[in-house]
Amino acid sequence: MKTLKIATFNINGIRSRLPALLAWLQREQPDVACLQELKAADQQFPRQDIEAAGYGCIYMGQPAWNGVAILARGSEPLEVRRGLPGMQDDTHSRYLEAAAHGVLVGCLYLPNGNPQPGPKFDYKLRWFECLIKHAQALYDSGHPTVLAGDFNVVPTDLDIYDPRSWLKDALLQPQSRACFEQLLAQGWTDAIRDLYPEERIYTFWDYFRNHWARNAGLRIDHLLLNRELAPYLKRAGVDAWVRNEAKASDHAPVWVELGGRRRRS
Repeated sequence: MKTLKIATFNINGIRSRLPALLAWLQREQPDVACLQELKAADQQFPRQDIEAAGYGCIYMGQPAWNGVAILARGSEPLEVRRGLPGMQDDTHSRYLEAAAHGVLVGCLYLPNGNPQPGPKFDYKLRWFECLIKHAQALYDSGHPTVLAGDFNVVPTDLDIYDPRSWLKDALLQPQSRACFEQLLAQGWTDAIRDLYPEERIYTFWDYFRNHWARNAGLRIDHLLLNRELAPYLKRAGVDAWVRNEAKASDHAPVWVELGGRRRRS
């Protein structure tokens, strides 16, 4: 496999943060970039600007909320699926799947689920259950596959600066964490945690209470690799500099680099 960099970035409003997105693409040059929370209808998606930056793109927008996109540097992503199987009645734009640079990419924006308990949390769990079922089919397909996006789950207490003030939040509920564990139990590799098993690494810093300056973060953006891709994992990280820019998203991009040589087991 040639060297390949795959990233995920909750942009939190692509129209207002387009300059930040373009600056990141130019500086980091991911081969594949999955975006979430576009907060823009399809006709408002800045396709021309992204293509001018050297990226082909597919997208599934939604006015004011949600929305996902897959960008591929120097090529056009080949769309495979819009929406999750079993969620045909879902009116939210949360899942997009495409082939890009020889890899099957599932870009997802899992429901937040707050407040909980309640219908929003029930929706989160239903969506998660459908993702788990579809992920099993993807894992078993034999195609090199990555699931990338904002999972809205803090997998463990190591993935949050202080769980005590978040105990009632949907991101930390036992049911949410159990769903993530069920996903990993299929065989998926959590890239960041695989390379950094003991480090506190964050991908999200709330706008409130000075979370960024205090590095009071959460790890909720994940890249999961199936058994065909995991042996090629070389590096992974978070482009935290993006969070420090003016008018930044509350998320930073997360990325993996896949190389041509297999890792030793």
